[in-house]
Amino acid sequence: MKCILLAAGKGTRISKSIENVPKCTLKVGNEPLIVRTVNMLNSLNINAVLCVGYRKNVITDLFDLNKIKVYYNPFYEVTNSIASLWFALKELDDDVIIMNGDVFIEKDALLELIDDKNEVVMTIDKSRINEGDYFFGLDDNDCIVRYGKDLTVPERSGEYIGLAKISKSFLPIFNNKLANMIEEQKYNCWWEDVLYQLTGTSNNIHTINLSNYFWREIDYIDDYEKILEYVENK
Repeated sequence: MKCILLAAGKGTRISKSIENVPKCTLKVGNEPLIVRTVNMLNSLNINAVLCVGYRKNVITDLFDLNKIKVYYNPFYEVTNSIASLWFALKELDDDVIIMNGDVFIEKDALLELIDDKNEVVMTIDKSRINEGDYFFGLDDNDCIVRYGKDLTVPERSGEYIGLAKISKSFLPIFNNKLANMIEEQKYNCWWEDVLYQLTGTSNNIHTINLSNYFWREIDYIDDYEKILEYVENK
């Protein structure tokens, strides 16, 4: 298995609160977040792949480039994560986790995702209904039927965590939809929009609830502060 870490964006919502560095390089404990994530993946025998853009050298200088694959999205200013994933297209050839580089998550949560048997599964925190950034609405089988930032509270089943797992058997469907969206020049879409386009079809997009674990995606400075508090207490 491999994990593609998407870390090309500028992080405009938090940029005023931090130095001009990619937010995935913020220190968590004694190491940058993305280094922590790569080390955690390596401990599980998962090969990490980086997709970089904004101030790419700040990220790549943290690693031995002989030991990790890196893809560069030179259009990070005018595209979104779907474009970054497209540059790493050849990595979509085996079981893969796709993860936003600014996500902090516990190792046990990652193990639970890996053990899930569905062909494609996105992560959700069902305890976060009233507040959050991006929400899913699920059917009785925990498959996605609604998604978005503007779902009303009754429509929400939980908040999206920022990572998903796609099995090798599902990749032909995923890669075909990804190619279609790129051909249609939908460069401003998130990579997750590829999966959202498949909801309501015969290709159900399953979810796994990881609300028992601590996680945060760094969108705002208070997200980062909560991570630091958790690590300190841990």
